[in-house]
Amino acid sequence: MSIFEAGEPRIVAGQDNDGCVVLALSPCLSAALADAGHARLSDVAASWTRLRAEEGEVIGTEIADAIVGGPAAVVSSARPVSSSRASSSGPPHSA
Repeated sequence: MSIFEAGEPRIVAGQDNDGCVVLALSPCLSAALADAGHARLSDVAASWTRLRAEEGEVIGTEIADAIVGGPAAVVSSARPVSSSRASSSGPPHSA
């Protein structure tokens, strides 16, 4: 099942003519976005632009990359730091 068939992402506010929307992302979609590399996100954006074009809506490549990459960057930066990363990036502990 695709994320769109699952009703993802869900628009919770906006969708007026100004182009601004607020999306709700499930934990599964959030994790997939956070784990995706730049190439995968670009592929997703390209697929999305093709789907939208089939419905008559033209979205530029740069805009599609920003729309897909923006939420990915937010969920990636919002992930908690793992204990192994936290201990290796901090100052040495004295005994």
